Amino acid sequence: MPPGITTLAADAPALSAANTGFMLICSALVMLMTPALAFFYGGMVRVKSTLNMLMMSFVSLGIVTILWVLYGFSLAFGTDAGSVIGWSQDYVGLSGIGVTQLWDGATIPVYVFAVFQLMFAVLTPALISGALADRVKFTAWALFITLWVTVVYFPVAHWVWGPGGRLAELGVIDFAGGTAVHINAGAAALGVILVIGRRIGFKKDPMRPHSLPLVMLGAALLWFGWFGFNAGSWLGNDDGVGAVMFVNTQVATGAAMLAWLGYEKLRHGSFTTLGAASGAVAGLVAITPAGGAVSPLGAIAVGAVAGVLCAMAVGLKYRLGYDDSLDVVGVHLVGGIIGSLLVGFFATGGVQSDAKGLFYGGGPDQLGKQAVGVLAVLAYSLLVSAALALLVDKTLGMRVDEDDEVAGIDQVEHAETAYDFSGAGGGAAPRTTASAPGTPAAPTNKKVDA
Repeated sequence: MPPGITTLAADAPALSAANTGFMLICSALVMLMTPALAFFYGGMVRVKSTLNMLMMSFVSLGIVTILWVLYGFSLAFGTDAGSVIGWSQDYVGLSGIGVTQLWDGATIPVYVFAVFQLMFAVLTPALISGALADRVKFTAWALFITLWVTVVYFPVAHWVWGPGGRLAELGVIDFAGGTAVHINAGAAALGVILVIGRRIGFKKDPMRPHSLPLVMLGAALLWFGWFGFNAGSWLGNDDGVGAVMFVNTQVATGAAMLAWLGYEKLRHGSFTTLGAASGAVAGLVAITPAGGAVSPLGAIAVGAVAGVLCAMAVGLKYRLGYDDSLDVVGVHLVGGIIGSLLVGFFATGGVQSDAKGLFYGGGPDQLGKQAVGVLAVLAYSLLVSAALALLVDKTLGMRVDEDDEVAGIDQVEHAETAYDFSGAGGGAAPRTTASAPGTPAAPTNKKVDA
């Protein structure tokens, strides 16, 4: 994503109605990704945690939106301060921005850029929630989101995309969020689960997805929304770069899904729907940083590598003992690392920039820059996220009580259940007469009202 600052200079680009409309559509597509993620995660948990999983994503739409307007956009995309953070008073409350004021280097209004970036900020903490399924208090999660986007996401977004940001200045290529979104969220997830511990019954009780159709629906909607996420990140398509990213998004996702399924068949003997959905998401994650730098053939390679390595990585939690409930670490952290590093191998130098990877005669320079970006975001997010989780745990307490976790977090935290099975038999049950304790009730012959 090209960094920039606002400008009212006479030679500024003219507002493009086509690009503005395109970016508003892309913003709506990225917004759709958060409820899509809720469905994806919601289907992967047990019945008793379905609503909580949905709510952990949905609440981000409220919390992050307000914070973004108040100060988030200013911290992420305001005037640079030491290549670490931004700040512009005009961006506080989005109150000092002209309606037709353009984002520098682009042909869209600042308001459009701000709302597009808002949807990225909303999605990123929602990604973390999948690692914490079944065991986190909703109030604690809401407080954690508030702290995390303020202390972690907004600064990292500035490093990667903000004007004068440290990683942007270094030359790290991250087209749409491999570091700022996926490595950031995956590392945060790892940091939090190391603090809060495992679910009760981890590695002992079956914890299979309760609704694979819901998982597939969520994955399909994520795939659909991701075109806005990726293609929109060039802020228009006057030079065709956004079109290349659109094509590479589709190509890499298909390759990753097939690679994951192939690995799964060889390793476990079956092609599973969960594997297809997870493989598709792994490909989407991996191509996010790389899609503007590689060719479609390179996108196939990126997707295939991500599909296999992410499939292998999800099993590490059982070997190493960390409870990443829905494979956020295995898919988003590992996939983000793979996509970011493979830029250093497959960048052609002919799309978004002239940077070339090792396989195109560029030498190790770009690979080194990508590695620096990966390590910087991973280390910062992991350590600070763990510290924030510890802070919340010591104040509000992060986890629900053991009895409540076993009984089901939906009833405890939301006083609801995802499904009503009371009428599953097809009709009302007959009324019964009173019985002595411990004896079966005798049926009554009285008519039962419908």
